Amino acid sequence: MTAAPKASVCVLGTGLIGGSLLRAAVAAGYDAWGFNRSATGAGAARADGFDVTEDLPTVLTRAAAADALLVLAVPMPAVGRLLSAVATFAPHCALTDVVSVKAPVAAAVRKEGLAARYVGGHPMAGTAESGWAATDPELFRDAVWAVGVDEGTRAEPWTTVTRLALDCGAVVVPVVADEHDRAVARISHLPHVLAEALAVAGAAGGDLALGLAAGSFRDGTRVAGTAPDLVRAICEPNSGALLDVLDETLTLLGAARDSLRADNSLAELVEAGHDARQRYETAQRWEITDIHPGDHNWLAKLRDAGQRGGVITRLN
Repeated sequence: MTAAPKASVCVLGTGLIGGSLLRAAVAAGYDAWGFNRSATGAGAARADGFDVTEDLPTVLTRAAAADALLVLAVPMPAVGRLLSAVATFAPHCALTDVVSVKAPVAAAVRKEGLAARYVGGHPMAGTAESGWAATDPELFRDAVWAVGVDEGTRAEPWTTVTRLALDCGAVVVPVVADEHDRAVARISHLPHVLAEALAVAGAAGGDLALGLAAGSFRDGTRVAGTAPDLVRAICEPNSGALLDVLDETLTLLGAARDSLRADNSLAELVEAGHDARQRYETAQRWEITDIHPGDHNWLAKLRDAGQRGGVITRLN
């Protein structure tokens, strides 16, 4: 049986994630083009041989004519403006995104009447760099790519989005929006906040402290090198879930402080942390092979499989 033809792909936003996706899609044989609001950014992409323009209506009109998959690749504050343009120029195209939160994007999609063809997405990849110059077609290689299985998701666009993620080199984790946002508050957004706090604490020690800083400080503060506006755009739209996990973390730190003051001991926190890290190191993925898009109850089955550590590595 021959494979289904690849959909055309239109990437809206060609910074680190969107630009890397455009590079990876072209490398995988997709007909792909993009939009960037900045003329400088669009020009840099064109200089590297990629079809990117700052003319949004033209890009979307072309996407509508080609029945392309639209990929929103901008920070959350810019999503509404792009969706309004999509609703005007390409309302019938399949639609996904690579934004770091899913529930607010889904709400914005529904507001514009675009939910019927929408499938949420979030590749768990990135660096502290930004802009076209930081893009890398291998950014998603062996990375996890969350793909939405929320109620109402349709099999055809879901398959298109999943195939793109796989063709970019990722493995797919099926997940619903609210559960995704609670999870990334713990493993992505909280680390950003802690990295900022650690960087401030280190710098407060002056030149001596920074001169002595080595691997643990470097690794712990890596994401603090991300542009502040981008960190805010990543974390603040998920404030509810982030506040919950910040409260948990402050409770842990408060208990450690009290134990250190009373007993000169960090044993409880250190042992629990070590055990948690070992759980992360030894976590086993397993391949989802027996659930097919469009089958009875397929969304619920995929959601359950994703919750239990299942991943998709190929489409049958």
